[in-house]
Amino acid sequence: MVEFTHIADDRARMVDVSAKPDVVREAVAAGRIRLRPETLAAIREGTVLKGNVLATARVAATLAVKDTPRIIPMCHPLALGGVEVDFAEVEGAIEARVRVRSYGRTGVEMEALTGVSAALLTVWDMVKSAEKDEDGQYPWTGIEGIAVIEKRKGPAGP
Repeated sequence: MVEFTHIADDRARMVDVSAKPDVVREAVAAGRIRLRPETLAAIREGTVLKGNVLATARVAATLAVKDTPRIIPMCHPLALGGVEVDFAEVEGAIEARVRVRSYGRTGVEMEALTGVSAALLTVWDMVKSAEKDEDGQYPWTGIEGIAVIEKRKGPAGP
């Protein structure tokens, strides 16, 4: 039988990690937003009406990483060591990649995933007027493939 660590007496709960040792933790998550070629060109050329799309998405990702325990109810508040947000244009899409580092008793996968999600949602918000078709729909636009692509847990620090 599978034991769920976040449920006790039919109530959701935050897992107690106080007995775990502090170690360096790192996670990388990535995902993509598919966009029309014209929209990708506008992002590349810096001509999107709302402003610098990727700079805004980078700030949104960083803020989301920091706010993860407020957004995801059972996540522990963490002392973050660093957040890196990168973007690449790949195959008709923008890929967002977020690396999160901390030193503590629990991992940072949810923070990395939340950062990627916020980055991609921000890109969509910044370019949505260019992505709509004549009926106001988004037939080309889509967010996909959000996943943890790397996770590391190292020894305790000095």
